[in-house]
Amino acid sequence: MFIMRVPLLARICGLLAGVALSTTGFAQSLDNIHTMDDADFLFNNRSQQHWASELQERLDAADQRLTALESKQAERSRIQQVDYLLDELPAAEAPLEDPNAELIERLETLEKNWEKQAASEAKKKADAAKKTTFEVGGRIHLDYWNFAESSPGIDNFEHPAGPLVGTDPEDRWAFRRIRMEFSGDIQQTMFWRMQVDFAETEDPAIKDVYIGFKELPGNQSLIIGHQKRPIGLDHWNSSRFNIFLERPLVVEAINEDARRLGVMMHGNNDSESFNWQYGVATLENPSDDGNYTGDASQYSLHFRLSGTPWYDETSDGRGYLHLAVAGMFANPDGDANAMVTDSNEGRFRTRMAQRSSTRWLDTGRIAGADWYEVLALEAMLNIGSVQFCSEYMNVWLQRDGTTPGTGPDVQFNGFYTQVSYFLTGEHIPIKRNSGQIDRIKPFENFFLVDRCDGGVGRGWGAWQVAGRYDYLDLTDNDVKGGVGNMATCGLNWYWTPYSRMQFNLIYCDIQDHAVVNGFTGGNSLTAGVRFGADF
Repeated sequence: MFIMRVPLLARICGLLAGVALSTTGFAQSLDNIHTMDDADFLFNNRSQQHWASELQERLDAADQRLTALESKQAERSRIQQVDYLLDELPAAEAPLEDPNAELIERLETLEKNWEKQAASEAKKKADAAKKTTFEVGGRIHLDYWNFAESSPGIDNFEHPAGPLVGTDPEDRWAFRRIRMEFSGDIQQTMFWRMQVDFAETEDPAIKDVYIGFKELPGNQSLIIGHQKRPIGLDHWNSSRFNIFLERPLVVEAINEDARRLGVMMHGNNDSESFNWQYGVATLENPSDDGNYTGDASQYSLHFRLSGTPWYDETSDGRGYLHLAVAGMFANPDGDANAMVTDSNEGRFRTRMAQRSSTRWLDTGRIAGADWYEVLALEAMLNIGSVQFCSEYMNVWLQRDGTTPGTGPDVQFNGFYTQVSYFLTGEHIPIKRNSGQIDRIKPFENFFLVDRCDGGVGRGWGAWQVAGRYDYLDLTDNDVKGGVGNMATCGLNWYWTPYSRMQFNLIYCDIQDHAVVNGFTGGNSLTAGVRFGADF
């Protein structure tokens, strides 16, 4: 405020200086008053008074202007103080939002995404209805078998004739399976599958080759073509998931190679706690030539009912009880001769759970075989990492009594019992809608790699130990297929869910066999290793 008054004070001082000079002049005029006449004196006096009056007015006006300036300056200072105080005040908090606003926004987003998903699914279904899908898969099983010890009886069962007659079984490396698999859907309600095994490179064999209808009433599917017959849990399971290298004696003997041409229905209830399979199939195995030729009409009727009366949902199936019953009614051509195309399929045979060149248990083609029936029972209990499994099968075979070489009716039976345990804590899952074991998934895959920061990183995979006892009796009356006992110890190392290495040590003993070069029995010790992968 003082700085603003300086020009004004300077002007006032100038005015006062003028007044002083005027006063000096006025004093001088008094000295000369005696020389002036009265008229001049009065005139000069009036002029001086007029000038003083004007000066006073100018001073009053300046004072008013000064007062106005001071008032404006004070107002400006108050405004600056208010601005400063406003700047120092904390920022005002944002108004509170609606607590439901975020939920509403998320709900709107979900609704939009749902609409997009529904539209995408509708488009996929529409596209699927217009075309056939195509998928490729396969599996590779490479085996090594070492026939460590064998008795002369086993040697003659393996080589009953020829230049190697009576010599012991030979060790071997061989591909057990080289399979290519193709499958897909035919529009919305049909499917197809084709699987060929190239393990015998000079003579590939067909496996699954069929077409089917799905989503039929009652959660059912109809399959037409070359497919598995539903007899024996271990055969019903995939070779990709089985615990031992080869299937149990009774399962392989009564349902040799498992697959036949036929028509089957598969179904399950809504909760998948119960499932069934039934249908008709041929008895002759057409895996080599892909056809069945003959007038004997050798067919079989099949059924299988299975379920899981106990299934632990809370542990995602680490605990369950599987029970099943299966049956088969078959009509073989027991009077077939060399003049007909088809062969008598009244026959039961198997290897002793190792890939020997011949089947050491074999009834041969039973003359006069007219009908036979099979009853099979299954039980499987899984508690965490431990599993117990057992199957029993019985065969009643009726003979016509007229065919040359025929004899009385015969009965065969067998069973196996096995137990397995995961050292690393995994479990064997089950497919409840079909009554089969499912893919085993290690908690940690096997790997061995260099770390970026030095050292080695490793994962152990899954480790499983297992044991199985087999019994099979194919000897009754005049039929001497042999009685086999077998014990198997197994160690499985699962590298990933799709690859593994398996080791089996097998001891077998055979008695009551038809005479072969003077021998009716024998025993052997065999070790086997498999490297397997599927994709």
